[in-house]
Amino acid sequence: MLLRNHDDLLLVKEEAVRGLYDYFLDHMDLKNIRFRLTSSDWQPFEEALGLLENRWIDKVISEELVQFHYQPIIDADKNIYAHEMLARFTSEDGAPVSPYEAFQSARSRNRTYALDRICRTNAVKQSGKAPEKVFINFIPTSIYSPEHCLRTTVQLAHSLNLSPSKFVFEVVETEKVSDMDHLKEILDFYREKGFLYALDDVGAGFNDADTIKELQPHYMKLDMKFVQGVSHDADKQKAALHILNTAESVGSITLAEGVEEEEDFIWLKNAGFKLFQGYLFGKPAPVPADSVQS
Repeated sequence: MLLRNHDDLLLVKEEAVRGLYDYFLDHMDLKNIRFRLTSSDWQPFEEALGLLENRWIDKVISEELVQFHYQPIIDADKNIYAHEMLARFTSEDGAPVSPYEAFQSARSRNRTYALDRICRTNAVKQSGKAPEKVFINFIPTSIYSPEHCLRTTVQLAHSLNLSPSKFVFEVVETEKVSDMDHLKEILDFYREKGFLYALDDVGAGFNDADTIKELQPHYMKLDMKFVQGVSHDADKQKAALHILNTAESVGSITLAEGVEEEEDFIWLKNAGFKLFQGYLFGKPAPVPADSVQS
């Protein structure tokens, strides 16, 4: 399992790591040992076993083991406007795994780009089940070059004869976006190709009016922490109205997510919000809904 050794550096197959861990644990100070996968950052060797436990994500990526659930997005008259496509994964023993856990595992193995790509392309493949628009999440920090990383998505939509306007690509993990110039480059690419895009968690991840005006999103999703209880909370109402005004100033359609109470829906609708999403109207399901629950 040893591929090469030079001075204090060992290059080994991954299968050797567990045995090395046992040996180092008995004979060396683990705090003085670091490891990395090819092209990843150096990490404390104490974290190596956790990396091995996340190998299941490699199979998910290589075999594209991702399915989608659909959650309805409605308009003010409670007609279905679109569906958000939410990735679902299972572990090797068949147990459900949350998207958060899946992407954490991919991150630990330096495979965020690969997992994001198969989610994006498989969402496009499975989008035909929904006759309306579909919102598809993507992680901007996993995209190195829009022209190269997103080319497959564009070609796939064209090969399936699906109009780019059917797709709304939704920026997630907004709190981790530090390079706004790079994000703008990605969104400009989507716009140029005829796709739509949305900013998620506006008010939390995106709370700067100047940034929103620069990004010019087609849709803005009000973070659920400002949605739930907004009908009787003056501070949430103030935040919601500020975001609504910002959206209107850039021609963006507002979407309130996480709606669970009828009173909040009514307040948001009367305030001027256009679209709504939440358990009040339907939970994510393997098949797109053709009507809302209420």
